[in-house]
Amino acid sequence: MNPTAAEKLGIQPFDAADYLQSDEDCAMYLQACIEEAPDDAALFARALGDIARARGMMQLARDTGITREGLYKALGEQGNPSLSTVLKVLHALGLRLQVDPRPDHA
Repeated sequence: MNPTAAEKLGIQPFDAADYLQSDEDCAMYLQACIEEAPDDAALFARALGDIARARGMMQLARDTGITREGLYKALGEQGNPSLSTVLKVLHALGLRLQVDPRPDHA
């Protein structure tokens, strides 16, 4: 198999999970996804998946009672997790969902 140009140059693919070290990092990442694309549930789910991978999917599976495979499926590229799953994952990660009125909504 021939290496790609990126591989030849030693360029690694970007993975947000590599940069999510603290609770604050994770919260700011999710908040940025919401602010950037407030109607994009898939983006939010993928970001939650990045955080889950950063923290460890096996431990998260134990903490939520959802199988590791189920978490990967729900929080992956094609995932569409239920609100119940999102809330369980957020809780297990030590994060919370907060709702505030939009300042631009009359």
